Amino acid sequence: MTPSPAPGTRNLERRLGDWARARLPHALAEFVMFVLKQGWACLFGGLMLAAIIASHLIWQPGWTLHRYDALFLFAIATQALFLWKKLETWEEARVILLFHLTGTAMEWFKVSAGSWGYPEPALFKVMGVPLFSGFMYAAVGSYIARVIRIFDMRFTPYPPFAFTVLLAVAIYGNFFAHHFLPDIRLLLFAATLVLFARTRVWFRVTDHPLWMPMPLAAFLASLALWIAENVGTATGTWLYSGQLPGQMVGLGKLGSWYLLLYVSFVTVTLVSRAALGGAAPAVRSAPQRPARDRG
Repeated sequence: MTPSPAPGTRNLERRLGDWARARLPHALAEFVMFVLKQGWACLFGGLMLAAIIASHLIWQPGWTLHRYDALFLFAIATQALFLWKKLETWEEARVILLFHLTGTAMEWFKVSAGSWGYPEPALFKVMGVPLFSGFMYAAVGSYIARVIRIFDMRFTPYPPFAFTVLLAVAIYGNFFAHHFLPDIRLLLFAATLVLFARTRVWFRVTDHPLWMPMPLAAFLASLALWIAENVGTATGTWLYSGQLPGQMVGLGKLGSWYLLLYVSFVTVTLVSRAALGGAAPAVRSAPQRPARDRG
């Protein structure tokens, strides 16, 4: 049986929801809780971005410990803390490990192909790739696994599972193959719509289930990742071929992240399929307001 998050974590989420419902209008309470839950779901990625920004601001070239190595040690410590405090389950940790492996493999290939590079020195650097970079992909896996649990998500109707795996393999393979063969990403964009246009992502912020189309959810998530990537390049942590420090990442990378989101999502479903198909989440009965909060 997969361990559940720590009782303190569940209690914190419940208290935040009770506080918002008791003191805020319903629509505002839903918005506040949505933002807080999204921040809670992307906690690992947020901490990594904060570490990238902070290290860029304070690090000095003459220091004994290289910045990339400090980021690698920070990522390991953060991951260990998450597991120790049960902020992530062991099932989610297996998902993150898959992301780490597939992400590092892509990093090795892309850096060797000259697509992007890491300009700073590091001890924990293999084939030009600092080892902290795998944790940036792992942060995506952590977010997807956690957001499904935190928002009690359901994906329905869900397309045939084998087709989704084939799509993910084709997308992942195209990231490598387009260096030697014609780029088929336009066909892959179309395939995501054919497979997932009918799929609704059901989620619950407080009591009532809401939904949005799967392609829209993937686009919004990819937009957030594109913004985060601009943080990485603005700090000079990595740079694309021909990109100058401080120059924005091209909007074409937004499409890459959109496709990679489907690879990421399917990777999560390889470990856990509990959220696929089935009915939408049921409406929860809202708790009574404390007497002192009633008008």
